[in-house]
Amino acid sequence: MEQRIGSSSQPLEGAGFDPAFIPGLTSPVSGQAEEARAEEARAEEAVEADADETTAAAAQSEEAVEEEAPDGPVFEASDRRAKFIADHQGIRLSLDDQACEFRWDEIGAIETETPRFGKRFTITVHTPDRRWYPIEIEAGSRARFAEWDEQLDAVMDKYFEDETPDAEEEEAEETS
Repeated sequence: MEQRIGSSSQPLEGAGFDPAFIPGLTSPVSGQAEEARAEEARAEEAVEADADETTAAAAQSEEAVEEEAPDGPVFEASDRRAKFIADHQGIRLSLDDQACEFRWDEIGAIETETPRFGKRFTITVHTPDRRWYPIEIEAGSRARFAEWDEQLDAVMDKYFEDETPDAEEEEAEETS
């Protein structure tokens, strides 16, 4: 009886071990690869140039908005990752590289929450279509919570119009 030294199992074949197993998944090696890389590099440069132009245009528009901004309360709170701004335009939230903004007519409610322990102040923007967008901002101290609540209330009193059905009915009765 003969015995083999080593493994008796055959090597596995398939896409899980060799991506080239699936035809068309990998590109064929040819001189066209260098041309493709050069085209990709040119495309990336064009995208970067467009991004620079967009950034410059955004900076100019922000300056124009700041010049046109009416005198009114502004609330801004931020930490190393998150930022919350409420002003005459509406509310802007950003977390790391993600951002969203809401005009005042797109907002159903604003909710603030202060933890019993810790220094994370939570602000949640609720929209009329029952979606909510919370953001947590880390305060330097818990004493900032009261200050932030007051500033946000001032902005909300100035710009946020909470039209409830009761208020609309009272207005209709007064005009009749």
